[in-house]
Amino acid sequence: MVEKFLNADHLESEEIRLVLEKATPGDPEKGWVPAYHFAICDLEGRKMGVCDLRLGHNALLYFGGNIGYRVEEPYRGHHYAAKACRLLFGLAKQHEMGYVIITCNPDNIASKKTCEYLGGTLLETCEVPEGNDMRERGETHKCIFRFEV
Repeated sequence: MVEKFLNADHLESEEIRLVLEKATPGDPEKGWVPAYHFAICDLEGRKMGVCDLRLGHNALLYFGGNIGYRVEEPYRGHHYAAKACRLLFGLAKQHEMGYVIITCNPDNIASKKTCEYLGGTLLETCEVPEGNDMRERGETHKCIFRFEV
């Protein structure tokens, strides 16, 4: 379990900046791990989407992933999700995670292309286990990608 959050003010590239919106502690009883939650912004501060980094590894994260992202419609098509992930890979490395998992629904072509563009290894496309809260939301299958950090 992560003992403390790191300074995340430096997550910036030549095009985007990740602005920390909140950091949430884990809840071991629920299998939740600590997480950073960011706005994906351009360098002028305009919010273009969101992303998060969940710290650690467990059975829930295998299906839910360590990184999640969403880019708002007007900003899609510029690899902003991939650029945000690259910044998050650096933060994961600072936390000595070794690797991160990113998952997506098999029919989410844009997210699959992001994972491929980032050079992830597709471990499998599998069924979400019964009892997982994603299944209750109608998500029955996941593509599981692994990235070394």
